[in-house]
Amino acid sequence: MTENSPSPRYRHGEPCWADVQTRDVEAAKAFYTAVFGWTFKDLPTPDGRSYAQAFVGEDLVAVVAPQNPHQESLGTHAQWNIYFAVEDAAALAEEAPHAGGAVQFGPEEVGDTGVMVFVDPPGGGTTGVWQPGTHTGTGRYNEPGALSWTELLTPEPQAAVGFFQQLFGHDVTEYPQDDGGTYSTLMVNGAEVAGIVAAEAPARWQIYFGVADVADAVRKAVAAGAEVLIAPEADDDDAPGATATLKDPQGGEFSLLEV
Repeated sequence: MTENSPSPRYRHGEPCWADVQTRDVEAAKAFYTAVFGWTFKDLPTPDGRSYAQAFVGEDLVAVVAPQNPHQESLGTHAQWNIYFAVEDAAALAEEAPHAGGAVQFGPEEVGDTGVMVFVDPPGGGTTGVWQPGTHTGTGRYNEPGALSWTELLTPEPQAAVGFFQQLFGHDVTEYPQDDGGTYSTLMVNGAEVAGIVAAEAPARWQIYFGVADVADAVRKAVAAGAEVLIAPEADDDDAPGATATLKDPQGGEFSLLEV
């Protein structure tokens, strides 16, 4: 997406949405309100529980949802999920095994809001896919409190790059790194939309939310019970693009990006 609008449409292959599954929705709401100033609207789930839509102003930017019973029984930590917009979720699910990946869930219609699929690229890193219906994605992007970037950390980066190219038609730019590796960016219509970088297993998506001041946001998060996994460099606290990585009180990892 190149512009913000009240009801943005995301192009095929662009990250369009993020949600978190967590053991305690109310505790998560309190935490993310402290960090991002989100407000919430509670809605019922089909099994009689509730989930919470998160807003910046009047714009829907994320969802805080309860874990499913299987996740609860395993004691799984909270997990942020990223979703890529797709024109035909069923067709993508059929193609995923031919691209070297696997389908973990779906396709499943979520009422009239859209169709959901979860796929695993080669090397891992479960990835959400969203065919929009009435819900087209986050109402803001690359703004404070909103999804701003995402990158896949994987032990098989080149295989993952090929997977996304085959499924979404991404162009790719490669950036050499000081350690001899490469940081790859997936591109849609000439714009960089996500990153892929080599990392030890298990593979996982790192999701970044925008903040106006990364150092201040880290202080708020720590006061609300977060663990700092990667602190912003002292020299970079006031620089545009400064980042930090945190773990929320229920174990959900996320990153901050100064925008």
